[in-house]
Amino acid sequence: MENNLFKRNNESNQTYVIAEAGLNHNGSIDIAKKLIDLAAKAGADAVKFQKRTVGKLAVKATLDAKDDRFPEFGNTYREIREHLEFNMSQYKVIKDYAEGLGLDFLCTAFDPEAVDFLESLDIKIYKLASHSATNIELLEYMAQTGKQAILSTGMAELAEVDTAVKIFKEFNTPLLLLHCVSAYPTPLDECNLRMIDVLKDRFGLPVGYSGHELGYLPTLTAVSMGAVAIERHYTLDNNMTGFDHKMSLNPIDFIAMVKGIRDIERIKGTGEKNVSETEWITRNKYHVSIASANKIVSGTLLTDDMIVYRNPGTGIPAKDAHRILGKKALRDIPADELLRFEMFE
Repeated sequence: MENNLFKRNNESNQTYVIAEAGLNHNGSIDIAKKLIDLAAKAGADAVKFQKRTVGKLAVKATLDAKDDRFPEFGNTYREIREHLEFNMSQYKVIKDYAEGLGLDFLCTAFDPEAVDFLESLDIKIYKLASHSATNIELLEYMAQTGKQAILSTGMAELAEVDTAVKIFKEFNTPLLLLHCVSAYPTPLDECNLRMIDVLKDRFGLPVGYSGHELGYLPTLTAVSMGAVAIERHYTLDNNMTGFDHKMSLNPIDFIAMVKGIRDIERIKGTGEKNVSETEWITRNKYHVSIASANKIVSGTLLTDDMIVYRNPGTGIPAKDAHRILGKKALRDIPADELLRFEMFE
């Protein structure tokens, strides 16, 4: 399967940073736009929202059960969920707004009807939440679109990830996996970032990290360990009402995290061994060059006992000694002087 997700980045080692706005817009277009502004300011590559068909989310008893967590949104689970859903015209507004700021617009689909909705919205990249990893109906429905997808693997056994990956391979649909631990927040000793390499080796797919830890040290560590994509929830204010605000990064931390990711990209470099411009300054100062051990009289043939090796490194390097040994000096050369090729015939 060809994965095109990262071809938009000019540098091959750039991490694809997904700003997970999720439900933190609280049903407000104005808040959604402010979240998009923050993603762009931070230097993220994409912003992601979520789409559910509320009536398909749970059985009627669960949907209509009294729920007093967020009375500003509603009094039942159904009312709360419906409050947080944007309609098509609203989604077009925020999608256009995000793309106008140079961000990719991603969305998680939670059911086949949501996939149809997002197809009408012309979504280019789909997301599957961790709890959809075993939803065979949804996996097959999304895979048949042929659109690139990202699958979080929290709460899933490897055999279950095998099944999900097989479905996308059968449809020849590009897939990116995110290592994820669905604990909110995730304790540091449960982050298990070595799974990034396990997933890469097992499936031969690009692998990233979706983090739910407090702070962002594991996220930065994941980038240093080779995660090609990062997804993190963020909010305008941790004290806002809603499902995910408390476990999300505040604006200061989100901006700092993205900066840390970009710094790590620079630190990791290209893997090509060469002497940098700044290294040449140090090399010229401290590498040894060939110098005269004693005075060398004009016409003398240069021998090993006439030379020593001394700083700075701006003269003939030791590796080139064979190019002047045995050559005749064209002039008198004082002792303790760097030798140059033009001093010999």
